[in-house]
Amino acid sequence: MSDQKDQLKLHHLSPAPGSRKKKIRVGRGEGGRRGKTAGRGTKGLKARNSLRPGFEGGQTPLSMRLPKLKGFTNPNKEAFAIVNLGSLTAFEAGSEVTPDTLRERGLIRHKGQVKVLAEGDLDRALTVKAHAFSATAKEKIERAGGSVEVID
Repeated sequence: MSDQKDQLKLHHLSPAPGSRKKKIRVGRGEGGRRGKTAGRGTKGLKARNSLRPGFEGGQTPLSMRLPKLKGFTNPNKEAFAIVNLGSLTAFEAGSEVTPDTLRERGLIRHKGQVKVLAEGDLDRALTVKAHAFSATAKEKIERAGGSVEVID
């Protein structure tokens, strides 16, 4: 029976003295040593534990250093390759002008829709096929004896 008395039991275990420190509980009433301001002194940002988002310690924040941009860019904008009437004089009278023939001659570079504008004069009758025309360009082509055809 004496073996059972000397046997190590779970409820007899305890940590070594000095190995476990008690956590300091601050701000638990003015009666204690760390009540009221809880060891933070008085007032100011450091006493409050709250910085607003984007605060950079008094340095001018990034959001204010960057320039403000006016307006916006429309992601659905249709970009036209522009051709002026003056450049259509490269074609012979009575010929048909299409976006493909314009690209072959190097009058427009990028792919996509083509718009004809009224810059310059046209002295020959041409059949012009494009996606869009300015009103003045349409009038000038028809006055020169040519025809206008809008491609979809």
